[in-house]
Amino acid sequence: MPEAPLTSPPGRLLPVSPPGLIMPIEGMTCASCAGRVERALAQVPGVQQARVNLASEQVQVIGTANPAALAEAVARAGYSVPRRHRSIGVEGMTCASCAGRVERALAAVPGVASASVNLASEQATLELLLPVEDAALAAALDRAGYRMAAPTVAEGAEAGAAEEQAAAAKLARQRRDLALAGLLAAPFLVGMVGMPFGQDWMPNGWVQLALALPVQLWFGARFYRAAWAALRAGTGNMDLLVAIGTSAAFLLSLFLLLQQGGAHAHGLYFEASVVVILFVLLGKHLEARARRGTGAALRALLDLRPRTARRLRPDGSEEEVPAARLAVGDRIVLRPGESVPVDGLVEQGEAGVDESALTGESRPVEKAPGARLSTGTVVLDGRLVLRGTAIGADTTLARVAALVAAAQASRAPVQKLVDRVAAIFVPVVVVLALATLGGWLLAGAAFQDALLHAVAVLVIACPCALGLATPAAIMAGTGAAARAGILLRDAEAIERGQRITLVAFDKTGTLTEGRPRLAALHPAAGVAAEAALALAAALQAGSEHPLARAVLGAFGGTPTAATGFRALPGRGVEGRVEGRRLALGSPRLLAESGLDAGPLAALAAQEAAQGRSLAWLLGPGDGPGDGPGDGTVLALFAFEDAVKPGAIGAIAALHAMGVQTAMLSGDNAPAAQAAAARLGIDRVAAEVLPQQKLDAIEAWRREGARVAMVGDGVNDAPALAAADLGIAMGTGTEVAMAAAGITLMRGDPALVPAALDITRRTTRKLQENLAWAFAYNLLGLPLAAAGLLSPPFAGAAMALSSVSVLGNALLLARWRPASR
Repeated sequence: MPEAPLTSPPGRLLPVSPPGLIMPIEGMTCASCAGRVERALAQVPGVQQARVNLASEQVQVIGTANPAALAEAVARAGYSVPRRHRSIGVEGMTCASCAGRVERALAAVPGVASASVNLASEQATLELLLPVEDAALAAALDRAGYRMAAPTVAEGAEAGAAEEQAAAAKLARQRRDLALAGLLAAPFLVGMVGMPFGQDWMPNGWVQLALALPVQLWFGARFYRAAWAALRAGTGNMDLLVAIGTSAAFLLSLFLLLQQGGAHAHGLYFEASVVVILFVLLGKHLEARARRGTGAALRALLDLRPRTARRLRPDGSEEEVPAARLAVGDRIVLRPGESVPVDGLVEQGEAGVDESALTGESRPVEKAPGARLSTGTVVLDGRLVLRGTAIGADTTLARVAALVAAAQASRAPVQKLVDRVAAIFVPVVVVLALATLGGWLLAGAAFQDALLHAVAVLVIACPCALGLATPAAIMAGTGAAARAGILLRDAEAIERGQRITLVAFDKTGTLTEGRPRLAALHPAAGVAAEAALALAAALQAGSEHPLARAVLGAFGGTPTAATGFRALPGRGVEGRVEGRRLALGSPRLLAESGLDAGPLAALAAQEAAQGRSLAWLLGPGDGPGDGPGDGTVLALFAFEDAVKPGAIGAIAALHAMGVQTAMLSGDNAPAAQAAAARLGIDRVAAEVLPQQKLDAIEAWRREGARVAMVGDGVNDAPALAAADLGIAMGTGTEVAMAAAGITLMRGDPALVPAALDITRRTTRKLQENLAWAFAYNLLGLPLAAAGLLSPPFAGAAMALSSVSVLGNALLLARWRPASR
């Protein structure tokens, strides 16, 4: 049974009978936790009994209860109910009002906390508090007049292929129907061409009826079915407008034909209904093709995974197996031109690998033993043996695809306005059409003329463009960004990105390579440089810190590890080497020790002026004390970290966009200032600890700046979360990526201005689409009501509105980062 998120709409009661409602609870650690949860739930109206099973971390609730109220009670008690997310396909939606009705229908299913519908992708994303069966979701959709798409049982590339085949078959059916409808409508189109020239080229009235009847009842049947479903649900949609309008024109023509006979062909209006249906079908076909274009990036990601792989047997022989059967720990052989089937580590061989489809990096990346490979990347040359470390949904490719899918399903904040308009749009249009009919009759117009003007109002007022405006732009923008190696988490990240006025960079690993080297070693008087380096290496033995690796790299051998090792957060390390207590750390550590740097102080100032990071080796002196504070300065180490190739260009690009830049660094002020001057950065916050990074972000925000934070480490996560927009380097840690709204799949600073650029372009397209959709109706409705648009032209304009919105969004597919 598929799992679903937990929440019913307010006021919806869920009857529960033994064994009762079973709900998971997170955060309980002891019997007192269980008691607190039980007491909290017992106070919820309708709950007869609540029993917590601490071992399984679940609660059984008996009675009648609102799941949302249960979850709120658990939260007030200090615990949480895990919420799950699930996407389902919905068939039969045609406009923005359809999307709103589907959301309300799904949200009414017990256990569904919220539902969000993407009209462009025909997907509904559900937030579930309780397990919900497919049958319950399908029944809710059926009552609203829609259908739940059949779930795809295949995974990965096979699922993508199945969906692609289904979409292709649907387009083929649409092309067939469009071609047949076009043949039947051709005589009417010829007759319409002759009208401006005073030529009556319309066929005999009975021939018109024979041509119009199959169009109205066969190709127009979809509008009647959808309109009836909308009426049954007590709402309206685009199909209702088309059904009413074309039926009115058809029935009026049929009445006149029976009254006047077939010889009065010029006095009939069959062409109004036939051509409107033709243009609506044409618009829907073009719309479906454009929708496939907006989702092309996600399909391309899902298609990267190969279907088969060559697995190494224990005896060294190879066997070809389906990629879906691979397991963690399997050894896989990769030859030139083959795609990587799972994430893993290279065990044997060297080769260049094309990672462009996943990271946007156009240049091959050299891989050697120990290097990581990601699913979907392509081996260009050489033979590699890979040991799998992640498969299926755990691979980088799957996580990227999931992020893109989630972003495309997200709703822009402005969509709330569209939803409110769509909810009242159809009833307002029907009232306006009736007012048009009555107004023309009062003005003395013939009934058939007044009716045709009212039909034009109904036909031109299609809310399709409104429903497609925001999701089409978001899908196209997130897809274009993903191709460049930029993952936009959701529509909110897009909105925040286009408002950013200040970008703050973490220095190490973000603007610099994060691989510092020991540039200079200055021993104190009486201390040998080799001895100082050996002591520092002993303190850093086994450490993964970048400066530690630089010291160990300069030492070259395997030092004897210090005993009593202790990290000094934000300052350095200390331990015992050869019985002596030593410390190696930042200028902050030197200041706290109270030691005098002596002649090394001048050298430290010179090194800092060059932008180098400093570390001091402190040891015991000749006195009775044993701590560094009782001793002396043994040596000064100066480290240099190369600036990333794209850093200077990225800063210049941000300035060209009108965005200020800042740098956060744990280095001393002179070193940080020197690095900032070299890069062209406007502001510097030096000697900052992780908490102080957050404080700096908050200070800039209080000044009125909208701040984006760019980082890659665990210590950047608080600042990433506190900023208006967090941008994580994908080469960094999972913690940093989880706290960010945008993830860059490769550690290139040039992607930062590119990310802000695509958010601005996506927002601009979204705004253009909404402006076009609203302007179209604001201009079209008065023209139709005034009798300046005939129903056929109104139908063509209606089709054009949706296609133009999608076409405008698809222009984003041509976007490429300026650095590429």
